[in-house]
Amino acid sequence: MFMIEEIHARGHVNIKATHKTTMEITRDRELTIRGDCIIGVNADKSVVDLDKDFKEVVKRDDTVLIILLKTPSYQDIVLAMGSRNLILSDERRVIIRKSNYIEPATIGVKANKSAGDLNRGLVNELKNPDTELIVNLYALTLKTLIGI
Repeated sequence: MFMIEEIHARGHVNIKATHKTTMEITRDRELTIRGDCIIGVNADKSVVDLDKDFKEVVKRDDTVLIILLKTPSYQDIVLAMGSRNLILSDERRVIIRKSNYIEPATIGVKANKSAGDLNRGLVNELKNPDTELIVNLYALTLKTLIGI
């Protein structure tokens, strides 16, 4: 199984992207300097808005989630795992975690990167409120990935 979702968000002057274990995209328009995991604001989707079929694929323990983050000048890729325990009901946020912790906004766990690990050129570009962040989410099962 293979599913794709796309989320559009904006930069913000307070984006720091220094958190060591998570990254977050939010529908909120404003961001305080305490939100050090946030990489995009004013998103057009939260986890609750994702396609039902996409959610079914990501709610499997054998799903790999590939997250492609793109700004006009930079891109970065994050890998995470799905989980049968995902709740996917948050109406404001999308969160990717290095840990196994799950709450309603979590879409991926065991990620290889957090906000603090992202390309710093991309992060610096996201400090501009005029910057558009495009987040492509690719969810595929391990069977699909290795071709069995």
